[in-house]
This record gives sequence, structure tokens and C-alpha cells, in this order.
Amino acid sequence: MLKPVFLVILLLPFAAGTAGQAKASGDTYSVQWENDRIAKTDRHYTNGFRLSWVSEEKASDPEWVRDLLNRIYPFAALKSGRAGAAFGQSIYTPEDTSATALVQNDRPYAGWLYGGISVHAETSKNADPSSLDMLDTVELDFGIVGPYALGKQVQNGVHELINVANSDGWDNQLDNEPGLMLIGERRWRTAPLDVMGLKLDVIPHLGGSIGNVMTFAGAGAMIRIGQELDVDFGPPLIRPSLSGLAAVEKQAEFAWYVFAGAQGRAVALDIFLDGNTFSSSHSVDKKVFVGDFQFGAAAIYRGVRLAITQVYRTREFKQQRQADRFGAISLSVRF
Repeated sequence: MLKPVFLVILLLPFAAGTAGQAKASGDTYSVQWENDRIAKTDRHYTNGFRLSWVSEEKASDPEWVRDLLNRIYPFAALKSGRAGAAFGQSIYTPEDTSATALVQNDRPYAGWLYGGISVHAETSKNADPSSLDMLDTVELDFGIVGPYALGKQVQNGVHELINVANSDGWDNQLDNEPGLMLIGERRWRTAPLDVMGLKLDVIPHLGGSIGNVMTFAGAGAMIRIGQELDVDFGPPLIRPSLSGLAAVEKQAEFAWYVFAGAQGRAVALDIFLDGNTFSSSHSVDKKVFVGDFQFGAAAIYRGVRLAITQVYRTREFKQQRQADRFGAISLSVRF
């Protein structure tokens, strides 16, 4: 399962050379991969993959987009910013993937295949447009949960390629159901402090989601130490994790930072634990409060960002024996 890590590292010099010839501002293209095998486990949230695009900063967004988003998310300062689009898949399994019968005391098998559109509004107290201290995000994700999400085909197809045993209980997965998530988030970035020749900042975060896939509210913060911290708002992660913005904000010759963060969520609904909305399906007793703890490092060279993150997630349902952990790798290229 670590082969994609080496592929990303091998592609990094080529991507940096291409991006280095780009203009000072541009669109950012990202690929994210999350997997529990990176953290040497194999259970529950087992794989996530996401491709995304975030535009360069615009002087103004289409008026109808601003009007619509201001109505559905009135707390966001949607004045100017970036547009985005994404496509992804997340896969969930019980801990015992060798059983063909339903595992009653563990979470259901489920896949989530989705697309998304987003708007990101950035504001700054400073005249320097690269020094952005607040970021508002509104995102609408839509897709399908169930067999049409192709979770079984993707997971077992990859397992066959790498000579790992298949997961045998996919016949018990959630039923097909259209899914929708409306996500709203706000992040602040504090002014950097000088610490032994390096810079340190803090990125507090508030956000939540409403929809039949996940409904939750959360708050958290990330602390970073490194150089050229205004290059971004932290690396992207697949929600509900504490995520930064996929965009690389400015064309730094070289930047780097290490980071650690924590987020707490109050969960009203999680289809991957509560089961299908409109049909009878397997479910477990979810825990209302869930916490994530993460740490990692990011390096940015001439518009190319490589980030590696480890995430520890507290128990999500009452029958769960222990907390989960998974790793995340993201590569973003600014053209």
C-alpha cells in the first residue's frame, strides 16, 4: 500500500520544474490519498481518495453565486476569493473483513463516491494580498452511498494488485442512497511569531456540515512552526478531518513547516454508522462526540506542496474496541 508514496516522491521534481515556470498566481491541482495501512492498521475508515482544483484568487465571483451562498451560509464573508471543484471516494469496513456474514457489533461496509463544488473567500488585515488572515469556505458535495459507489470493486481490486486478502463481507454494505453535504467552515490565521529564527502561527477553525451523509459541528486548531507560513492555511485533508485549503497561496521559492492539531465534533448524523436514511440497514450506536488529533509536515518548493499527516481518531461508536488512526499524503501543484 506504500507504493503510491514513492510514486508521489518520484513525481515531485517534475512537478516542481513545471510549476516553477508558471505565473506568480495560478490555479492549484491536488491529489489526496488517505489510508489506514500507512498507519499500520486495517479497519473502519480504510481508504480515501480525492482530486481537487482550486482557482487562482479572483477579484470577484459571479454575482449569482455570491447571492446564493450568502443566503445558504450567511456567516461567510463571501466578497472575493477562489472557486473549487473536487471528485473523491471514501471506503469504510468493519475490523473483521474476513467474515462473509454480517458483523453485528461493528460498523457497516460502505462506499461514498462524490463530486463537490466550493467557494473560498479570503480576507486580510494587511495591504499585502499574500498575507491572508481569515478564510471562509462553503462547499456542496453530492454523490452516492452504496454499491454504486464502487467501494467493493476499488478495495478488492487494489488488494488483488498488492497481494492482500480481499474483504469478504461487501454483500452486507449499505444500500444505494443519493447523498448530499453542505459544508461551511471558517479559519483564522494568527500573525506569525518569531521563535528561534523560525515562524510560529495558530489556525483556529470552526465548521460543520448538514445533510444525509454527515451532519456535525466542530471546532479545533492547528499550530505550525517553519518558514514562509503565509504560503497556505495548512495541508488539505478529507472531511470530517481538520483540513487546510488545497490552494498554494503564493509562489514561494521554498517553504516548510511541521504542524499539530486537534478538532472536536458533535455528530448528529453519520450515515456510515447510523445506516441508510430511507431503508432498513445495519447500524451501530454512534458516539455523539468524536475527536481527531493530527501531526505532520509539509514542504513547498516553487508552487509544489508535499504534505504527510498522521491522524488519530477517538472511538466513533460504542461497540468500537479502540481508537483509529490513518495516514494521509497530499500533493498540490500550482500552475
